[in-house]
Amino acid sequence: MGKYQEIERKFLVVSGDYVKQATSKQQIRQGFLNTDPVRTVRVRILDDSAFITVKGASSADGTSRFEWETEIHPEEGRKLLELCEDVPIEKNRYKVPVGRHIFEVDEFLGANAGLVVAEVELGAVEEAYEQPDWLGEEVTGLPEYYNSQLSKRPFTSWTS
Repeated sequence: MGKYQEIERKFLVVSGDYVKQATSKQQIRQGFLNTDPVRTVRVRILDDSAFITVKGASSADGTSRFEWETEIHPEEGRKLLELCEDVPIEKNRYKVPVGRHIFEVDEFLGANAGLVVAEVELGAVEEAYEQPDWLGEEVTGLPEYYNSQLSKRPFTSWTS
């Protein structure tokens, strides 16, 4: 079972330089059983593992919210994905160490192809972190960049 408070900042990515700095790459497929912003329920297949996650409403600045996650059997995850709403999210996730933090860079595929977003988890809202050169505009708290919203209104539908 996971933590109960998530604090993160989210940014667009302006170059592919993060790939050379990455220490790992994973394939992710996920869907949403519920996309209500007050109680989002996500099913995620991460390589050969599966998880179910419940997230609460975001703080006013979008940096923190309640999060509960637990691992489930991969077959259960695949079955639950079949019940999910809208368009599944498919992406490659790179873990990139930068200073004392690890950025997770998501290259979206399928209906969200062309979108690349980096997130950094923090211990506190005001915690300092290094900003690599490939980091672009901050999109923390912008709902259109939440995965739950990208499953309803994919990136390719608002960039074409």
